[in-house]
Amino acid sequence: MLRTLLLALGLVFMPLAAAEETHLPNPLVTLKTSEGNITLRLFRDKAPVTVENFLAYVDSGFYNGTIFHRVIPDFMVQGGGFLPDMTEKETLAPIVSEAKNRLHNTRGTVAMARTNDPDSATSQFFINVRNNLRLDWTPGQPGYTVFGEVIEGMSVVDYIVTAPTGNAGSHQNVPLEPILIVEAKRQSAL
Repeated sequence: MLRTLLLALGLVFMPLAAAEETHLPNPLVTLKTSEGNITLRLFRDKAPVTVENFLAYVDSGFYNGTIFHRVIPDFMVQGGGFLPDMTEKETLAPIVSEAKNRLHNTRGTVAMARTNDPDSATSQFFINVRNNLRLDWTPGQPGYTVFGEVIEGMSVVDYIVTAPTGNAGSHQNVPLEPILIVEAKRQSAL
């Protein structure tokens, strides 16, 4: 009788435990920049591979001392791969695209930068300063993986996107004065 009761309880609690695992907390990351702080909420439930990849870079200190190297008004700011002298940092292996996660490239969202290969994202990310729905996944278009959103400091992003830019070697839209990510640090989750 006790065994039957325990089995019954186990069956009742197993789905609850499985449900809790799928509702993992959405981590917060603060980017301390030379222009002010930007706090991001990451969508672990919608882009688990991308979020774990981003957090691996954050936790290792990879982003500390990198710059926002591509700034395009009325579009986005991109960072996470270059030092102030435009030396590209060595990255981890590329990750699989999660662009079909039904998240949209809207103002304030954070997405992974990549090459023409949808599964080529490594460390670089961008923050949308406007709605850029043309960057979403659609049939026949691989899109860009949205994995977070700015919850504090969008005014800092809006300021960064106004920076005067020029060319640096083969790179375009590079701020004339480096805009540093001084430190990227994980906060408590929501």
